[in-house]
Amino acid sequence: MPVVPLKHHGRWVAAAVLLIMLAGFGVSMVTNPRFKWHLVAEFLTNASIIEGLLTTIWLTVAAMAIGIVLGTLVALMRISANPVLNTVASGYVWFFRGTPVLVQLIFWYNLSALYPHLTLGFPFGPALGVFETNKVISVYIAALLGLGLNEGAYMAEIVRSGLAAVPHGQREAAEALGMSRFRVMSRVILPQAMRVIVPPTGNQLIGMLKTTSLVSVIAMEELLYSAQLIYTANFQTIPLLIVASIWYIVLTTVLSIGQSFLERHFGKSERREKTTKSMTVDAVKISNAGI
Repeated sequence: MPVVPLKHHGRWVAAAVLLIMLAGFGVSMVTNPRFKWHLVAEFLTNASIIEGLLTTIWLTVAAMAIGIVLGTLVALMRISANPVLNTVASGYVWFFRGTPVLVQLIFWYNLSALYPHLTLGFPFGPALGVFETNKVISVYIAALLGLGLNEGAYMAEIVRSGLAAVPHGQREAAEALGMSRFRVMSRVILPQAMRVIVPPTGNQLIGMLKTTSLVSVIAMEELLYSAQLIYTANFQTIPLLIVASIWYIVLTTVLSIGQSFLERHFGKSERREKTTKSMTVDAVKISNAGI
């Protein structure tokens, strides 16, 4: 008896309605003169916009690097048997995840209101050096501190979850072979944990790219602030916001493609395990059939 596939009329209706809505929106974007696409094309490669774009890329990479390194260290402290390290790491995560990143950025930028001078030395001892806070904590340093320290708290939880996903027997087997703790962590635990760590880290990187727009509140000339400076002068707000959005979408797309390649790379071992299990099951079935 032939099998008749189930017809999904609702899907076709929903797809048709969605296509009609998208077509209407597309026509509106093309025919509405207020979008001013000629200005969008003109400012898309504007020197100030490109400079702000490069600043955004640099800030994203630098802040994310700080977050990954710091997050890995904090994650190792959190799983440590040392109660002091565990408490310090837990307090760090609690504080920086509990306060908005925008507040942290403004706080670091205005640190001189609390400490006009930074002193290098030991408590109750002679000062080795005294520096003006405004000169030390520039807008770039404030942006890196605000974004990097905040990201470190989230990366700590991502790395910790990845480490916890590795079976404890892997560590025991490596230690039984006489491997040091450092080699166990770097050669056995972390490579296996990367399968769990990479996907959320990619999401955090994409989120960091868009979070950099918050540094516009401290007058750092990244992509959004560069667009704001231009439309403040020529009052072309919508076209400049579209320009910034286009560049954000382009960068996000590139990062998403890179993330997919990394996930494939670190997922090779998992696919090999599935293939091996499948071949083992097939071999057992064939053996049983022969019996």
